[in-house]
Amino acid sequence: KKLTAYHESGHAITTYFCKSQDKVHQVSIIPRGMAGGFTMHVPEKDRSFVSKTYMEEEIIVLLGGRVAEKLILDDISTGASNDIERATSVARNMVTHENQEVFLGRDYSQGRNYSENVAAEIDGEIRELIETGYEKAKEILTEHGDLLERCAQYLMKHEKIDGPDFYKLMADEIDIDGNPKKKPEDIAETAPSEETKTETSPTE
Repeated sequence: KKLTAYHESGHAITTYFCKSQDKVHQVSIIPRGMAGGFTMHVPEKDRSFVSKTYMEEEIIVLLGGRVAEKLILDDISTGASNDIERATSVARNMVTHENQEVFLGRDYSQGRNYSENVAAEIDGEIRELIETGYEKAKEILTEHGDLLERCAQYLMKHEKIDGPDFYKLMADEIDIDGNPKKKPEDIAETAPSEETKTETSPTE
């Protein structure tokens, strides 16, 4: 449960800081099928076309769970391995799409060694995208460890959090019990003013 809470929080927090990604709709650590939990996003617009930034940040989000597990618990779950596969698939799509014209224009009749070099080149670019995404996810979760911890603690208490509450939790508007937090100005309003104090104080 603890591992899953940090894993899903890792996905959610990286989503929060990757502005091209669809907003978090729900985060749950209730097992469903083969998955120990999930972080659900709801597309805000048609994704028939995705930008390079969107795909780069998708890799960061996919690796967020693995990074959180490693940072906090120094352990890796099977869910994290599945995320790596998905991130690699996104990276492969990026590399082959970006270099489509280059690869198509090459003369593959030069033999097997030539095509093996191309394959090695593609693999190198994929590895670079994955490593960059991993480092970026690590940077986000290290810098915002307090939010990662807050989200994981909430999930361990309640097992799931819906989008609106997730964003309130991130903004420190609710605590891990789900109760609204009083803002400094609210406290100031409820506290008796100096004038009130003098009026109510007994006369000599």
